[in-house]
Amino acid sequence: MVPNRQRRRLLLPAVTLTALGLTTTQALAAPSETPKPRPHQAQQQAEIGKKHAKKVQGTAATAGPAFSAKASSAAPGEDEGDEAENSAEGTAQYTEARTAPGVVAPGAYGAAWSQLQSMPHTGGSWDHVTNKPYNEDDPRYRDVNSNSSGGAGFTTGRITGIAADNDGYVYAGGANGGVFRSSTGGGQWKSISDKLPSLSTGALNLDEGGRLWYATGESNTGATSYVGTGVYVLADPKHGEFQPGNRVGGAELESTIIHALRFGGGKVWAATSRGVWSHSTTTLSGPWTLEFAPNPDYLPGGAKAADPSAPYKNIANDIAIDPKDPTKVVLAVGWRGGDTYNGFYSKAADGSWQRVASLGDLPTDAANVGNVTFARSADGSRYYAIDQSPDVMAHNPDTGLKGIYVSKSGSPSGPWTLIADKDKIKNSGSALQGAGYQPGIQAWYNQFLQVDPANPDHVYAGLEEVLETKNGGNTWIVPGPYWNFPFPCWSIDPTKQTGDCSSTTHSDQHAVAIGSYKGKTSVYVGNDGGIYTRPVNGAVDSGGHAKDWKSLADGTIDTLQYYSVGVGKDPADRSGKGVIVTGGLQDNGQSILRAHDKVMGSDFGGDGADTIVDPANGCNTAAEYVYLDMWVTQNCAVNDGSWNTDPTKATSYEVAPPDKDTSAARFIAPITSDPKNVNTWIAGGRHVWVQNKGFAIRSGSEWTSAYDLGAGHVATAVATVNGTVYAGWCGPCNNQGFSRGIAVGNTDGTGWHQLDLPVDGALPNRYISSFAVDENDAKHVFVAFNGFSRTWTEGPGAGIGHLFETHDGGTTWTDVSANLPDVPATSVKILPNGGLALGTDLAAFYRAPGETDFRVLGRNLPTTSVQQLKLGPDGKLYAATFGRGIWSFNLHSLGHGRRDEVEG
Repeated sequence: MVPNRQRRRLLLPAVTLTALGLTTTQALAAPSETPKPRPHQAQQQAEIGKKHAKKVQGTAATAGPAFSAKASSAAPGEDEGDEAENSAEGTAQYTEARTAPGVVAPGAYGAAWSQLQSMPHTGGSWDHVTNKPYNEDDPRYRDVNSNSSGGAGFTTGRITGIAADNDGYVYAGGANGGVFRSSTGGGQWKSISDKLPSLSTGALNLDEGGRLWYATGESNTGATSYVGTGVYVLADPKHGEFQPGNRVGGAELESTIIHALRFGGGKVWAATSRGVWSHSTTTLSGPWTLEFAPNPDYLPGGAKAADPSAPYKNIANDIAIDPKDPTKVVLAVGWRGGDTYNGFYSKAADGSWQRVASLGDLPTDAANVGNVTFARSADGSRYYAIDQSPDVMAHNPDTGLKGIYVSKSGSPSGPWTLIADKDKIKNSGSALQGAGYQPGIQAWYNQFLQVDPANPDHVYAGLEEVLETKNGGNTWIVPGPYWNFPFPCWSIDPTKQTGDCSSTTHSDQHAVAIGSYKGKTSVYVGNDGGIYTRPVNGAVDSGGHAKDWKSLADGTIDTLQYYSVGVGKDPADRSGKGVIVTGGLQDNGQSILRAHDKVMGSDFGGDGADTIVDPANGCNTAAEYVYLDMWVTQNCAVNDGSWNTDPTKATSYEVAPPDKDTSAARFIAPITSDPKNVNTWIAGGRHVWVQNKGFAIRSGSEWTSAYDLGAGHVATAVATVNGTVYAGWCGPCNNQGFSRGIAVGNTDGTGWHQLDLPVDGALPNRYISSFAVDENDAKHVFVAFNGFSRTWTEGPGAGIGHLFETHDGGTTWTDVSANLPDVPATSVKILPNGGLALGTDLAAFYRAPGETDFRVLGRNLPTTSVQQLKLGPDGKLYAATFGRGIWSFNLHSLGHGRRDEVEG
């Protein structure tokens, strides 16, 4: 969601226009979501929401973001921010960490998952920490740097697929959290896909027979995503659970992104990152058929499969099937960054797929066909479409939206008529009007369309906001505005809850469905804050904003995407044993769960990233926004209300080091503290920054640069013990020319040097994700590597192994990966008993003291990415997962690590 209230970054894709048409840039950055602004401390509360998103335009033809963030301390009248990198950089960097230096071949994830199934487990089980409602409007944390009072209310992580029937059953798919089922029209959720190798949701569909189709591979991740393992079908979704044996076809769709599933003529069609495929809906065995790929040489096994641009050469976005003649199909094909193959395709008389020359108002030229979403009415009389235009994105800093269109013939062949453009939408009650950017700036990333089954002229559309028309597009309203801050009805007064405005949805819309429960028909929308519902013909206020949204994030559905976790003792807990658990979230700020809370709150808004927490006092918290934009609080950011008249009395402070910049730091930049001295902090951008004031820091000027990693190099992991620092870096960080290194030195700036790491040396040429430094010997270090080995990655020096150890400060290294699956490793920890814990994209693993092999650490942890492991002062190990919340494991259940104390 956009806020906190200072700035929203708007990122235009990296595109290059030539006289011959659109071509991909050399960087080939993949899209993602958009960073959310922090509140502006220097302005009066009455102005909040008016100045938060002034844009700063950069160059549209570069590989980096087209807009760059500015400091929140901008003087009045200066441009204060933009809204873009979250989209193109957040996911692009998440993806490249797992794929560089090459392109991952199909089967990598499935092979790792198969190996995981045969591994023994330790004793003990993981406990779900964040299985509680998460209230982003929690009045306790209505600091000027939070999003509280914006109106999103109870949230969870991104929902990218929804299906609903007329018996009250609703199915919601998390971006990386799997499928949840409700039998009560939403709420009281139960996960039904945890036995699958992938919990990444591309699409969810119910067919006419009531079967639930689950397409894995989130369509919002980078084009080089590997997390999808195909399409699964559940014959009895009301009672059953997905099993690996429910997969349709073979491995053809493994390691692909699936944007959409469509049904017609006894076939299911899949629009994927590797072209359009089809399969029989009656015979589920046998391979998928490749219907069309515009550039087949770039597919796996093709002559150009190793080309760095291969992942972007066959992207299909949606399929429109003529309801009167299912043999007539129109394919929407094209990369949002632009390519000459972009366009609509249909079958010619000879059976070949040919570009469609004209569809009426709906553009067909390569420059204007980007991400497209189709929807048709139940009676077959209407087809609707949203189109994002690479050309518009390249030339208009305010939008990427070409328009919303209708085919009143009911045929996808048209003719199509324009029924909305960005100007019509922005004048229909949008919260974005006048905020420095306009609707559709992320139309390539946030899109949905849904026609009311009872009225072909009644349509819901999703971009950043939820839009609605009841007259076929003649007029539009915005029942789900971005947030409430710009509206006259808004009040930050906690006694008025979200103010005088009604609650809205979270921003950035991805999925939609209509279903009924007890005779009442409702629309369900999925976005970066979870799933919301309202009556399909609900009530609106005078501004066209809905008065009846209900969040379905009741705590039984946890799809929260954590980048980090921090744990410290709760000073308010009289027993002295209670802890505060906090963590940085994709698009949902920083959550905080105090010792006896029944509801989590949010004390920092915007996007969350890495975090530092005082083990002795969990109210001492440092939260990173993105790109090293750090903020600190010493009272959990609880505010007494004095900032209502004096915003300078906020209880959180910006303390970002000078590398707070999109070119000088990673989107999720590493920060840490010394376990021997919590007041010594390290932050990694281009420089390795050090500060020794701990949580008493109040200004970014209090950081000092201990070492310059070099032009084009940015830190990916940092660790320090007793004054010794290890900093892993990359640069370039994407597939083309990828390089990495490790710098070692002291916090006082002395002794710094780069380790000798040749491309084909002892350490792989892959992304360095984590260090664990022995607190008793700073020359004894473990380093974890992301990505897959050279078995699956075609890039130079990909190497073998994911975990390495040195006893001499990095002069020599030993591969200690042993029996670990070949899967990206994310976080390594030396445990108090001398054992080792490792987080990966599949599971957490444990190596007992004196042993070489690993076991799966405990049971119950969902199969999703473990982004970070942290030790708590309560003797537990905490895991931040990117899709299923935070989990804890009691280390006492490991005993002393002897083999007879673990189960096989």
